[in-house]
Parts: sequence; structure tokens; C-alpha cells
Amino acid sequence: MVGTATLVTLVIASLASLFMAWSIGAGSSGSTPFAPAVGANAISVMRAGFIVGILGLLGAILQGANVTEAVGKELVVGVTLSPVAATVGLLVAATLVAIGVFAGYPIATAFTVTGAVVGAGLAMGGAPAWGKYQEIATLWVLVPFVGGGIAYGTAVTLRDERVPEGVAVPLLAGIVGLILANVGFVLLGPAGEAASIAGTIAAEFTGPPLLVRAAVSLVLAAAVALALAQDIARDKAAGQRHFLLALGGLVAFSAGGSQVGLALGPLLPLLDDTSLALPLTGLLFAGGLGLLVGSWTGAPRMIKALAQDYSALGPRRSIAALIPSFAIAQTAVFFGIPVSFNEIIVSAIIGSGYAAGGAGVSREKMVKTVLAWVGSLVLAFTVSYGMFVAVDAVL
Repeated sequence: MVGTATLVTLVIASLASLFMAWSIGAGSSGSTPFAPAVGANAISVMRAGFIVGILGLLGAILQGANVTEAVGKELVVGVTLSPVAATVGLLVAATLVAIGVFAGYPIATAFTVTGAVVGAGLAMGGAPAWGKYQEIATLWVLVPFVGGGIAYGTAVTLRDERVPEGVAVPLLAGIVGLILANVGFVLLGPAGEAASIAGTIAAEFTGPPLLVRAAVSLVLAAAVALALAQDIARDKAAGQRHFLLALGGLVAFSAGGSQVGLALGPLLPLLDDTSLALPLTGLLFAGGLGLLVGSWTGAPRMIKALAQDYSALGPRRSIAALIPSFAIAQTAVFFGIPVSFNEIIVSAIIGSGYAAGGAGVSREKMVKTVLAWVGSLVLAFTVSYGMFVAVDAVL
């Protein structure tokens, strides 16, 4: 039986989590996936916000477990987040993200949530999880260089007149298909586990597992490449647009799988300490709904900011920006590392923009954004630490 005080605290923490989910949907997961497609005039702002909300919900349900577990249980060692600590961390992070949404600057959600949770956890007397911090910091530092570099190289290749577009774009689609074939989905695996499309199909054949899975992956990748090649052959512009929208959808799905953990992670210790046996899938569904509402109500402003303020994007540079974004997002989901989709997309947009000699890249906006990211991490940690100490003293 859950006590009244515990239930009240759990309700407050849950509302804070939903506020966080709304803020993320309006800012990071709701705006970034289709921003390049909007910048390339492949889809309208309002339609992008609508579609990304639905895909984010699906991603949250099917891929949200890894990051949720990491945020809730792996950022601080030696203590379990108390209801007060979880509520403080969520409120601080959500407020900072919401301020970024209304100010028009994409605050890095992973920075704010990580800083807030670590701040509250250390204020409780916990010890730093240095191993996890090293994983997180490595990915955060590599994202601008890897994502921006791949986007730059891809955009340069697509702009090279010596490279036939009818060959280059389908090959890129094949690479995306290869990644997608090996992405884990909870619906394909046994209870509590995920399995990939390639792995599921390969299990039906005899032979060395790795070789069979590789063969299946290559066949699926070839099928995707062939389908897009035929689409481009019929209508080049339409084929590009279809590929661009498919990429935006994949990134939106990946965003849901990653970002929902930032909103729900701090709730996990609370549920473990009560008699409320809520299944993780149901929790992920609730968080996904929060992302969806945020995408529908608050994302258009940030979509416009990302699509127009950072770089003037065409279809080729948009494709170049979304491919590394999808790959990095799925890497983060696989390893259970909280990552900011704003950092991923902005870095890729800038990298693809420089492939055209700058292509309207706003250096002032870039500098302010990086400062906002670093500042949000430090501010979230400091405010969360101080607020928990103050609230704990009063209570």
C-alpha cells in the first residue's frame, strides 16, 4: 500500500516528468528531425510537427528502455534518487528547456537533464559515476566532429558533378537501409529484449549466424537502394523528396526512443520504491504521449529556427544532414547514452552548409547556441544541487 505522502510526491514527480516530456517534444525531439526537410521545402512546418509527434510516440514505446534505465539508475552511484530529488531535477531541466523553446534557441536536453539529475543525486550524498560520464562525454564531444564531418563529406559528394545523383542517392539509401535492418525493436524480441529485422530473418536460416545476418542485411539494403533508384528514375525531384521525408521520419522515431528517457528516467527509482508495479512499456507510452503533445503544440517555432536560422538548406544538404543524425541517434539508443538531438542536428546542418561554402551558416547563432548548451549543463547542475539542498533543509 502506498502512503499518502508518497503518493502525493509521486504525482508531483509524474507531473514534472510530463512537463519535461512536453518541453522535449516542443524543443528537441519535436523540432529537429524534420527541420532539414522543412528547410528544403519538402514538407510544411505544421505537417512536420504533426508527423514527428506520432513517430516520436512510436519510438518512445519501441526503443525508449535503454536510455530511460541509464538516466534513472546510472548517473549517480551509491544512492537512489528520492522523490524530492527526482522532482527537483525534472523541474529544473524542464524549465530550462522550455525557456529555450520560447526564446528560439535549441537548448540541449541531454545536457540539462544530465546536469540536473547529477546535481540532485550528488546533493543527496551520491558519488559520481565516472565510467558513465566518460561514455557520455565521449559521445557529446564526438557528435559535432563525426556528424558534421560526415554531413560535410556527403554534401560535397552529392554536389560533385562527376558523381551521378541517380547512383549516389540510392547508395546512401542503401546505407540507411543497412543500419535500419540492424536496429533493435522490442516487438521483434522476447520479453524484455529487442531484436533487429535482419536478426529475426536470419534466425530462420541455417549457417554461421554472423554470415547469414550479414547476407540478410545486404539484401535488405540492396532492396532499399533499388526502390529509391526506381523512384528517382521516374521523377528525380520527387525521389529526393521521398528519401528526405523517409530520413526525417527515421530520425523522428529515433528521437522518441532517445529523448523519452530524459523525461522518464528520474521516475524509475520512485516506482521501484513503491508498490506501484507499473510496466515500463506503459510508462514509455505515457512519456511518448507527452512528447507528442509537445510536438503538436510547441515544435513549429523551433522547426522554423533550425530550418532557416542556422543554414540555408537544399534537398542535397538536407539529406547529408539527416543520414549521420540517424546513425548517431541509433548508436546512442543502443548504448543507452543520453544525447541531445539539437546537438546532433545542428552539427549536421552546419557541416552540410559548409559544403556549399558556408551556405548561409550563421556563425553568431552557432556561438550563442554552443554557449547555451554549455551554460545549460552548468546551470542545471548548480540550480538542481542548490534547490535540493534548500528543499531538503526545509522538509
